[in-house]
Amino acid sequence: MASDALPWDDPLIAPLLVLWLYLPGYLSNTAAMLGGKWIPEMTGIPIKPIDGGRVHSDGNRLLGDGKTWNGLIGGTVGGGFLGMLTHSIAGGNIVDSAPFLDPLGTYGTSSSSITDAWYWIDWYGGEWSAVFILGCVLGFGCMVGDSVGSFFKRRRGLKREGEVSSKAPLLDTLPFAIFAFLFGQLFLAPSIVSSSELLMGMVILLILTPIIHRSFNVLGYKLGLKSVPY
Repeated sequence: MASDALPWDDPLIAPLLVLWLYLPGYLSNTAAMLGGKWIPEMTGIPIKPIDGGRVHSDGNRLLGDGKTWNGLIGGTVGGGFLGMLTHSIAGGNIVDSAPFLDPLGTYGTSSSSITDAWYWIDWYGGEWSAVFILGCVLGFGCMVGDSVGSFFKRRRGLKREGEVSSKAPLLDTLPFAIFAFLFGQLFLAPSIVSSSELLMGMVILLILTPIIHRSFNVLGYKLGLKSVPY
């Protein structure tokens, strides 16, 4: 890209930049598949539904079998490792390297230093612990959004019990992205991840998210990591 252009102002680069910076959130569902299905099957670890089997007053489960503590932990921790991966690839990149910018960079979007962040712990790994926590926050935000989507699906009578599931395209795709964005914007200052300059890219990416999410879920289904392709 041209050196005098800002990547978050370019409608082509902006969504790619957001996707890269929020990759720990976008791919944490894949990590949740591993934690919630594959690892328990390999190790025999019990699968624990978040709602504990509890039923809402409408007669349907609160969240259903598809939302487990195993998946929540797997998605959150997986987000942390994905954060470390993006930092290892893009660490030190200048703004001209967009969309591959460092999630620990500020790139002029904040007057504060990343070392002032609440998640920067000098005595415990410095940058690497910081980017791990950053990724965990995005992964956890994704998991929360996914659970919120499931809650509203159950209220509509769409079930997910055992191997039986009902799909709802928007509720299956948008809540996880919206909550990942919210968590990034609210909790990860002064990283560029929290910058309001990313809002245009976020809106564009939200429009594309159902396609992206569907693609990853179909891949997970074909690999045997998901029981349904959505």
